[in-house]
Amino acid sequence: MSNVVDRLISSLNAHDLDAVMRCYRADAVMVGPVVEAGSPEEIGSYFLHVWQGFPDFGLAVWEKVTCGEIVLAELLVSGRQTGPYLMVGGEMLAPTGRGVSLRCCCFWNVEGDLIVSQRLYYDQLEIYAQLGLRLPSDSEAPG
Repeated sequence: MSNVVDRLISSLNAHDLDAVMRCYRADAVMVGPVVEAGSPEEIGSYFLHVWQGFPDFGLAVWEKVTCGEIVLAELLVSGRQTGPYLMVGGEMLAPTGRGVSLRCCCFWNVEGDLIVSQRLYYDQLEIYAQLGLRLPSDSEAPG
């Protein structure tokens, strides 16, 4: 079960889209703070976007647990934002040149040796702060 997740993480670190896509079943889905991908093509498009924004994107696994058909991993995502990046809410952030080191958690449902679904969780405020952004205060928010 966790072999496909190991292959996925290795392929993501290598920025090898073909290898990434071979990890997902044809009807795979992925959900996260800035992505709701209903097909492998949409999943691939999301990763291409991440690699464009963070050309040195990398994942380090802190802990990985397998329980039946579920694989859970605690990860550290790192990279420098030197390309455009889609933020929560649909805003496209111009390159900041800032590095991020972000803790995240992923849940994968695996059948056979392919990923059926992936759920990604991370602290959105943490990435905002590391990119030098701030959330608007109540007085600045559109009325």
